[in-house]
Amino acid sequence: MLKRIAVLTSGGDAPGMNAAIRAIVRVGLSNGAEVFGVRDGYAGLIEGSFRSMGDRDVGGILQQGGTILGSARSVEFRTIEGRQRALEQLAKQGIEGLVVIGGNGSQTGAHALNQMGFPTIGVASTIDNDLIGSDITIGVDTALNIALEAIDRLKVTASSHHRAFLIEVMGRDCGYLALMAALAGGAEAVVLPEIKTTVEAVKDQLVENFARGKSNGIVVVAEGATPTLEELMAYFKTDSPTVGYEIRATTLGHVQRGGAPTAFDRILATTLGAGAVEKLIKGERGVVVGRIENKLITTPYEQVIGRTKGIKPEIYALAKQLAR
Repeated sequence: MLKRIAVLTSGGDAPGMNAAIRAIVRVGLSNGAEVFGVRDGYAGLIEGSFRSMGDRDVGGILQQGGTILGSARSVEFRTIEGRQRALEQLAKQGIEGLVVIGGNGSQTGAHALNQMGFPTIGVASTIDNDLIGSDITIGVDTALNIALEAIDRLKVTASSHHRAFLIEVMGRDCGYLALMAALAGGAEAVVLPEIKTTVEAVKDQLVENFARGKSNGIVVVAEGATPTLEELMAYFKTDSPTVGYEIRATTLGHVQRGGAPTAFDRILATTLGAGAVEKLIKGERGVVVGRIENKLITTPYEQVIGRTKGIKPEIYALAKQLAR
C-alpha cells in the first residue's frame, strides 16, 4: 500500500478541479498516506515544486473555480530528458504514486510516466468532454451552464433588435458543448467539427426561421468547427441583407472556464478524486477514473490516449428537429 502520494492538475483548468484536489487530499490522509500537491502541473513536477497538504490546506476550496495548484504547459516534459527529471524529483521526495487531474494531454503525460515504471492514475477533467472513459468529465456541467446563461441573455437582446447571434463556444475539436448548449438554448442552428456544413446551409436555416416569423436567431458555433465563426461573419457581411436579421457575433472564450462549479461538478469531482486516490493507494495504476452509466469505472490509458469521443448523431438530429 502506497504511503506517500502526490496530486497535480494539468492542461486547461476546469471548474471542479479544486473539489477533486480536496477529495484526494482528505481521502488520502484518512487512508494513512501523506499527500503532496505539485504546483503548476508537469512544469512544477520537473522543478520539484511540491507542497505538503493537510486537511486545512484544502478547506474552503470546494466552491472555487480554477485550481489552487496551478496549471502550466511544459514543452520539456514532452522529452524523455524532461520526464526523467520529473522522476528524479519524485524520488527525491520519496513519493510513490501520482494522481493527475486533467484531459487527454494530461493523461498522455501520466501514461508516459507510468510506462517508465512510476505508478500514476488519472482523473477525467476537461470542459471539452472529449475524454474516453467517462460519460461526462469534470467542468463540463459548469461550462455548459455558463454558455447557456449567455445564450439566454443574448436571445433577449436579439429579440429586441430582430438580430441573429453567432455564438462561439469552447471545446476544441469536440462539439459536445456546442451541441448541448444549442439543444438547451433553443438555437436555430449549430455548427460542429464532427458534422460537415456550409455557410450557405447556415444562412438557409436563418432565412427559413425568419420566414416563420421568429424574432431572433441563435447559431452556436464550436471553436473547432468548419466553417469557423470568422468565415461565417465574413460571408454574412456581404450577404446579410437577404437573411432578414442583422447578424452579430459573440465569442464566449475562457469565460466558460471561470466561475464556481455547479453542484453536479462538485459531486462528480469529489467522487472521482476519492475513487482515484483509493485505487492508487491500493496499488492500481495506469488507468483513468471516470463515471459511466452512473458507475465509477477505470479505463486503461491505452484505450484513452490519442482518442476522442464523438457526439451522438441522434442528439444532433433532435436539435435540428426542434429548431422550428
